[in-house]
Amino acid sequence: MKYTITTLLLLLVAGTSMAQNKKWTLEECVTYAVENNLSVEQFELDLENAKINEKDAFGNFLPNLNANTSFSSNTGFSINPTTNLPTNSTQNNVNAGITTGVNLFNGMRDVHQMNRSKLNTIANQYRLEDLKDDIRLNVANNYLQVISNKESLKVAQAQYAVTEQDLKRTKELVESGVVPMGDLLDIEATAANQQQQIVNAEGQVLISKIALAQLMQITDYENFDTADESYEVPPSEILANSPSSIFAKALEFRNDIKFSKANVEVAEKDLQIRKGALLPTIDAFANYGTRYSDVAQLPVAGLPPGSPPEFFTPNFTDQLWIFDGVSYGVQLSVPIFNGFSTRNNIDRAKIDVERAKLQFEQDKLDLENTVNQAYVAVKTSAKAYEAAEKTLEARRLAFEYAKERFEVGLMNSFDYSQAQARVDNAEADVIRTKYDYIFRIKILEFYFGLPVVLN
Repeated sequence: MKYTITTLLLLLVAGTSMAQNKKWTLEECVTYAVENNLSVEQFELDLENAKINEKDAFGNFLPNLNANTSFSSNTGFSINPTTNLPTNSTQNNVNAGITTGVNLFNGMRDVHQMNRSKLNTIANQYRLEDLKDDIRLNVANNYLQVISNKESLKVAQAQYAVTEQDLKRTKELVESGVVPMGDLLDIEATAANQQQQIVNAEGQVLISKIALAQLMQITDYENFDTADESYEVPPSEILANSPSSIFAKALEFRNDIKFSKANVEVAEKDLQIRKGALLPTIDAFANYGTRYSDVAQLPVAGLPPGSPPEFFTPNFTDQLWIFDGVSYGVQLSVPIFNGFSTRNNIDRAKIDVERAKLQFEQDKLDLENTVNQAYVAVKTSAKAYEAAEKTLEARRLAFEYAKERFEVGLMNSFDYSQAQARVDNAEADVIRTKYDYIFRIKILEFYFGLPVVLN
């Protein structure tokens, strides 16, 4: 299919417009925030570094292999490398060799280091996932704040629309002489106040969207927006579980607890590594070497008995085979005294183990306290939301009664405005307590192992 330049430009403009008008859902916000958060990227680098350390630990079990070669030239007095006799000449020498070595025993430190590196990789994975969990909760909280502010704005706009109708009706009543001009002025003041509330509500929506965008590492604040949706309080059986059962469940899967426990195991491995320094080490080695010298001389074989010795200089290749050799052996090193350094390192490692254990216990206590607070917060926010709904219902009934009295001239405009203001405040409280209740439910469900999803 062929496209004209005009058609392509129209498609490009349409695509750009769609990108700018994208409405982000909660799931999209969470996914994007986790994938683009700078701290997540840093923790991922730490995880990659831990995996490299694993490779280092595995490499400790492998033998090393090194090749070496050297060239030297001497002029003047020196020692002939083949006859060991002094000579006064210029000689060129080449030496080459291959060396290998392997550790046979070092107090099990290589084994403990390998296990330690594996545990450290697991700990970094838990640390990364715990950060992602925190981001998901923060995004959900900020997302609900945007939705809550949007609903408050809609309520303020709807209230202003009603006031405009009241203003129109009051003008008619003033013109007919039913109500005084002062009542019209009071209604106009109420309308002006509501316009100010709309401006404030718009500002709160913008501020909350910027906060969410910053959490997601998005800088195009002007075009960032959330999906136009509202949420009702989801059905949840979370309060059917006791705080102790929720805490017990949280201990099983919470990544911060797993991370803290892994740190204890890493510290214990560090202690074993330090203790290994008290034991002897055994190393095996093997060397192969050869050499060449341009002044090397070897006796000529097969001369008649009694003949004076004759010498010849072998060529380069022949010397490499003639003068090569192999050496091998085993080396034992026994630590005796190093200024208390090893013992002090062991004592420090013991302290680190105790510190990690204390931190692990503290993290469990913090989690238990957090779960209990979250449980109480759900119950409290549920009661607050229920009370706000009842208050709103009563305020609406009172306002309808006040409206009827105002329209027949039995209530002044000030009292009427106060009745409407009480309805406005009650509706704002319902929105605030509803979304606070929703978020509290999701937090408690999250500690019970349920994902942060809004239905």
